[in-house]
Parts: sequence; structure tokens; C-alpha cells
Amino acid sequence: MNNDMRFASRCVHAGQHPDPVTGAVMTPIYQSSTYAQASPGVFKEDFDYSRSSNPTRKALEANLASLEGGRFGLAFASGCAATSCVLHTLRAGDHVVLCDDVYGGTFRIYDKVFTNLGIPYTLADMTDPDATRAAFRPETKLVWLETPTNPMLKIVDIAAIAELSRSKGATLVVDNTFATPALQSPLALGAHAVCHSSTKYIGGHTDVVGGALVTDDAGLHERFKFMQNAVGGVPSPFDCYLLLRSTKTLHLRVQRACENAGRIADHLRGHAGLTRVIYPGLDNHPQHALAERQMGGLFGAMVSVEFAGGLDAARSFCERIELFTLAESLGGVESLVNHPAIMTHSSVPAENRAKLGITDGLVRLSVGVEDVDDLIADLEQAMG
Repeated sequence: MNNDMRFASRCVHAGQHPDPVTGAVMTPIYQSSTYAQASPGVFKEDFDYSRSSNPTRKALEANLASLEGGRFGLAFASGCAATSCVLHTLRAGDHVVLCDDVYGGTFRIYDKVFTNLGIPYTLADMTDPDATRAAFRPETKLVWLETPTNPMLKIVDIAAIAELSRSKGATLVVDNTFATPALQSPLALGAHAVCHSSTKYIGGHTDVVGGALVTDDAGLHERFKFMQNAVGGVPSPFDCYLLLRSTKTLHLRVQRACENAGRIADHLRGHAGLTRVIYPGLDNHPQHALAERQMGGLFGAMVSVEFAGGLDAARSFCERIELFTLAESLGGVESLVNHPAIMTHSSVPAENRAKLGITDGLVRLSVGVEDVDDLIADLEQAMG
């Protein structure tokens, strides 16, 4: 039944049924670490120990799988835990082609952790087909991309990268955190798996940290599931409960936030104090047409702006802003502002940031669901 429902209905219902014992409409928090066995090795469904499986987590995993159009979902304690799970399936000597503009925490995992375990990577501008193709090696086993990218909001053609990856025998994983399944369906475009920091739009209320992997490939799922259990980066039942609460309004929150972001980007375009306004929904964005086709007519709720006055102007803006909150993270109902070079992307070397255009004057806005006129007024007063 869940697969036949439209997206909004799946947000509310997928993976969940009234509790068979009490009739509770909301999936209960099964706060149990272990489960009774009728005989050694004989237990109900797959519930023997909560690191391996938990009823609350199982409902969340089924919900997320349905939203992404996949058969299999896995939940993790953070987006970094989900990323690490994928990398743990590789062996020393395997090579990764990594999107050049990714979340700083993702870069840190590749650059500071898994390279030390003998898994090298090559950065590639995945908006450039020739540069991407040139980054492959005979030993390439994994391709990792974000789209829209963080924080430069480049749009990568998922279908094209999927075709290239398959031709090279490599697994393609798409970080769909910025777009969410409300806007973009990487599996339908050929990706092998989708990753999320569910801390962001999936959670949406800035009160839970989590991650997720979704795939339609049974073999890949078994490898991920083995690592999920073996390495153990799983979320608590309460965190799963909070995320299940949140996905029920994902479609509503994302639509409102996208509408607000579009209004704000249009308002800021041409502002005297800004040298750039980056938003895929603007017609001057270099991949605007691709974004329109790939993201279903909405363009996300992230906007990046560059201040003409550099770091001093950006810092002043971040200190003066009031309704927006200066903080790490994104994707909540409240609007946030972030300085990538100092905050989320400080782990990226300065020379890499310079190549990407992450200047000291760049500020990233995560637009929430407040009244857009109040948000615009706050931006104006903060810019002086």
C-alpha cells in the first residue's frame, strides 16, 4: 500500500501502523536493549538486540526507504556515521571519486580518517563531465556526490554521473540532504544509494542528530546492514521517534522553506553590498535548467551570498542578524546563518576553499518557515 501512495501520504504513513498491543497511532518508543527468545536463537522477527534492530528504528527505516523510493533503509546516529558505514565497506587500495564541494565533515572523514586506512580519494568538479571522467582510476570503487553542493550550491547531473559510475563498475552514493526526497529522487536517476544527515530537513526541528542510508540494491543493503550492526553507530529509539514525528510534515516544511528562499534570493539579487547571490532558482545560476529538471520545480532552501566587504562585512552581518540565528547546521523550521570558512568548512584547506570560491566574505543562509517579510526585514537591518 505504501508504494502506491503519493509522496505527502507516504510522509505521514509509510512504515507505520497502529501499535498491535494498544492501538497507539504513533509508533511507540521501544526503549529496550534486548528481547526475549523462546529458544536459543529463536526470536520475534529480527529483534534480538537493539543495536541490531529495534521496532521504533525499523519503522523509521521503512519510512525513509519509502520516501526515497527504495526498498531498504538504515538509520544511524549521525550523517557522519552513515557516511562512515559506506566507507567501511571498502578495502585498503580502493579509490573514491569525491565531489569537490561537500560538507566539511564529509571531507574530514575522507581526508583525515579513511585515507589513513589506505583508501585514497580524488576531488572532482562533477559539473564538468571531462574532469569527473579524468578522476577515475582502475581501482575506483565509490563515487560520492552532493547536489546541491555545500556551500556553493552547484547542481550535479545525477543521471549522467550514475551512467559514468556504472560504466566504470563503481558504486554511486548521493548525499541528498540539501534537496531532500521531497525535491529529488537520486535512486530513480540511477544512483545506487542515498545518504542523509537526517539532523537537517528530515528532522527539521533542530532537536535530534541522525543519519540514513537508502538503497534499492539488496546486496548493497546487506553490506551496509552488516556494517551498521558491526560498527554500531545506531540512533536511540527516542531519536527515531523524533524523526518519525518530523517526516510527517517534511513535504509542508520543505515547500514553505523553498518558497521563502526563492523570495529572499530574488530580493537580495543586485544588492549593493553583495558581490554574489547563489541560488539554483535564479536564472543566472549556471545549472539553473538542470536544477529545474532534476529538483521538480523547487530549488531548495539554501542561499549563499558573498559580501563585497569580505570578512569584516560578513562578520558584522553575522553579529547583527536577529531573527536568523548564527549557528551550525541547517534545515530546521527556524532560519540559520553560517560562515562556512570559519564554521562548517574550517576543516577544508584554505587553498581548496579558494578554488571553490568559499571566500571569507561568503555566508550561507538556511531559510526556515517564518514569515518571509520578517526574514527580509532582518536581512536588511543586518546588512545596514
